[in-house]
Amino acid sequence: MHHLENHRTERIGWLRAAVLGANDGIVSTASLVVGVAAAETSRGSILLAGVAGLVAGAMSMAAGEYVSVSSQSDTENADLEREREELATIPDSELKELTEIYISRGLDESLAQQVAKQLTEHDALGAHARDELGISEMTTARPTQAALTSAATFAVGAALPLAATFLTPVPQVPVVVSILSLGFLALLGGISAHAGGALISKAVIRVTFWGAIALAATAGIGYLFGVAA
Repeated sequence: MHHLENHRTERIGWLRAAVLGANDGIVSTASLVVGVAAAETSRGSILLAGVAGLVAGAMSMAAGEYVSVSSQSDTENADLEREREELATIPDSELKELTEIYISRGLDESLAQQVAKQLTEHDALGAHARDELGISEMTTARPTQAALTSAATFAVGAALPLAATFLTPVPQVPVVVSILSLGFLALLGGISAHAGGALISKAVIRVTFWGAIALAATAGIGYLFGVAA
């Protein structure tokens, strides 16, 4: 029987994009809503600003993730193509290079040569991608997945402070939305830490700290402009 293990490394690609999108959705939209509400604007204007922030932010996240992860994918593909060409033109040098990698990881020369030879015969490009370039199936760049995940989770994250804004009397929006948004961020930090197998308390403190700074800064700007008006 095979021993099956569920490694969290497999989640790196979509989990990073999901956490980034949801965190940005909560922080940016809540900050926008709080800043506008602090200037004593009408509920319609506050909601309009929040919805515009949701749509623009989701599209921006999708585009940014796709472009950045595509750059990573292009780099990986270029390196793989170079390895494929070297395996075809200088196979002996590539075999020696793979052997030296295994020696540096603790194998004796004889065993390293044997392992390198067998892996080369089985899947030469795969062996070099994994052990020389650090490219594996679990960590390879997936631009479309990252873009869609970030856009979707941004929209979900942004919807939370918008819902709170809709249900809260306008004078209380800055305080209520700030408190609820920090709670949402704490929950997000806990969920993402649990999914990734990290320390929950550390993730919660980190995400709420930076969220509080963003909310305080935009609220201050809103009050400043509101007084000036």
